[in-house]
Amino acid sequence: MLAALSLTTAATSYTKPSVKKKLHIKFYRSTFWENYPKCGNTVDISEEFPKSSEKWRNIAQQFEERWNFPHCLGAIDGKHIDIRHSMVLMAIVDANYEFLLVDFGTNGRISDGGVLQNTKFFEMLQDNKMELPDAEVVKNSSTSLPYVFVADDAFPLRVDMIKPFRQADLHSRERKIFNYRLSRARHIVENAFGILASRFRIYHTVINLEPKNIEKIVMATCVLHNYLMKHVGSSYAPRECFYEENAANGTIITEGYNTTRSTMVNLQRRQGNISNYAKQVREKFTDYFVNEGSVSWQDNFVAA
Repeated sequence: MLAALSLTTAATSYTKPSVKKKLHIKFYRSTFWENYPKCGNTVDISEEFPKSSEKWRNIAQQFEERWNFPHCLGAIDGKHIDIRHSMVLMAIVDANYEFLLVDFGTNGRISDGGVLQNTKFFEMLQDNKMELPDAEVVKNSSTSLPYVFVADDAFPLRVDMIKPFRQADLHSRERKIFNYRLSRARHIVENAFGILASRFRIYHTVINLEPKNIEKIVMATCVLHNYLMKHVGSSYAPRECFYEENAANGTIITEGYNTTRSTMVNLQRRQGNISNYAKQVREKFTDYFVNEGSVSWQDNFVAA
């Protein structure tokens, strides 16, 4: 069945002669989904979605080089999308602000704490089908750390997923440093969602379409985002889109784009039991960031 989709971008500031203001995508349904493998409502958006431990290591290396966060496999976040009733778009983003995987379709009425558990990604994670690398010694260090995804407080703390300490638990310099270092890596996914929301007008109004068509449109915007980031990134997403800080005086120049001016809504903080092993993993990262893995400017961003 031939399907045609026309998406109008929200701004013209990134337009180049080779990129028209209106982008037309024409695809055969079977071809599209063959190119972007689908399991349930989860789609491998990236052309190079990692399917081996070595490819995951390559992603982690980019996070370490760009954001000083070792063994980071991606930044995870989710947003409620307004389509007459809420549905959740969850995504994993790499160090280049590109979507590795997106999951769309969880009913927004489900508690935010249960969003992750309703995704194919979580099932694969639980069943050890992600081909994630085992814990190993960090480069130029004697510290062994596991490979993890970074998330915010809407997600559970796990041995393979770490999130910040709650504000009420920030009673030490060490924990404040951990939160700062985690926040730097997490800005990637916030900015990616912000760019997506700012460039596609469908995220500025209620999506009033049949549910069977909404998934195609949401997924297509994510594919387009990746394409534009890869091929015309400097014009599609100029410097103001990204988090930037002044390391010398400990100030944030800009948070970059976020979703506050769109209909996307953040997931709420999750509460639940945390395993002792998951807590130990976070403490190991905390110790690394304070000692062997410290950066010269981090104390400038930590209030006494």
